[in-house]
Amino acid sequence: QVQVVESGGGLVEAGGSLRLSCVASGTISGFLIMGWYRQAPGRLRELVAQVQSSGYTNYLDSVKGRFTISRDNNKNTVDLQMNSLKPEDTAVYYCKVAVHRVGIGEFDYWGQGTQVTVSS
Repeated sequence: QVQVVESGGGLVEAGGSLRLSCVASGTISGFLIMGWYRQAPGRLRELVAQVQSSGYTNYLDSVKGRFTISRDNNKNTVDLQMNSLKPEDTAVYYCKVAVHRVGIGEFDYWGQGTQVTVSS
C-alpha cells in the first residue's frame, strides 16, 4: 500500500510563512507526479502546485511568486513553501501522489489534509 503523510499546517498572520511537508511511503513503482491541492469551505478543490520527476512545475496563478514546490525523488517527499500568505489562502491543503504505470494506468494517493488558516 501507498501511504501519504502531511505536516506543517497551522495558524499564521497575513504576510507570514508556512512550510508544508509530505512523505509518500510503501510500494511505489512508476512515474510520479507530486503536488498540493487545497479546498476552502463552499469551494471546489483546486490544484495549488505540482512537480514532476523531471523537475517541471506548475502553479495556480494566484500563488505564483509566493509559493514554491520542491521534491526529493529518492525519498519521495514534496514540500510547499508558502510566503506572503493572504487570508484567501485559508483552506485545507492536501498532498497528492500520482503514480503512472506504463500500460496500466494512473493511480492517485491522497494525504489526510492539513488546515492552513491565515488571519487578516
